[in-house]
Amino acid sequence: MKLRIATLVLTVALAGCGGDAAPAAGPGAVTVFAAASLTESFTTLGRQFEAAHRGATVRFNFAGSAALATQINQGAPADVFASAAPKNMAAVTEAGNAAGAPTTFVRNQLVIAVAEGNPERITGLSGLTGPGRKVALCAEQVPCGAAARTALNAAGLRLTPVTLEQDVKAALAKVKLGEVDAALVYRTDAAAAAADVDAVEFPESARATNDYPIVVLRHAANPAGAQAFVDYVRSAGGMRVLTGAGFQRP
Repeated sequence: MKLRIATLVLTVALAGCGGDAAPAAGPGAVTVFAAASLTESFTTLGRQFEAAHRGATVRFNFAGSAALATQINQGAPADVFASAAPKNMAAVTEAGNAAGAPTTFVRNQLVIAVAEGNPERITGLSGLTGPGRKVALCAEQVPCGAAARTALNAAGLRLTPVTLEQDVKAALAKVKLGEVDAALVYRTDAAAAAADVDAVEFPESARATNDYPIVVLRHAANPAGAQAFVDYVRSAGGMRVLTGAGFQRP
């Protein structure tokens, strides 16, 4: 009997000692629809969130913001929406599918992604318009495409791309595969693919900065968990991950 009591006391004592180190009670499963350009950063934040909240699970659907907004408005099950532009967020809020007002949590700018070593020696937007130059852009209905059009207009350039992609990762893939000479992508995506591509900065990108809003969705199956994830993204730790990837604070 004495041995059993001693064992019980030791078990309770160990549980008490571990209280500070153990993760907090988990908020359950959270489904996040996020812009493709957030793939690397949000994947990291999702792992950190799960580690910090016992039992939490974060599931992601990464795609172009326009496609995600359409899916949400058609009833796709999601708890959180993070868009790469206010326009696509507005499509969700105006349809009555946001639980509150979206908050801008980061900003992003474009760069010219070229093959490693920049073999075509492209130094700015004007270098994309030469004879035979093959360039990939995002389609204008997705945020990276709208930003590209704004930047080209600011430079007074007309450009006919060889392909229009539905999200920034697809445009970047064309450079990585050697199918185009260059693509206009976000600085953060080029940084995430630095092993395969180089990034060429250009001044007109400052006039085409994209705001990234985030919101808990009205029909979220787990609104408390959704709010916890949004708060985590906006926390100091979340901002360290995002700015470390190249995003700018709003």
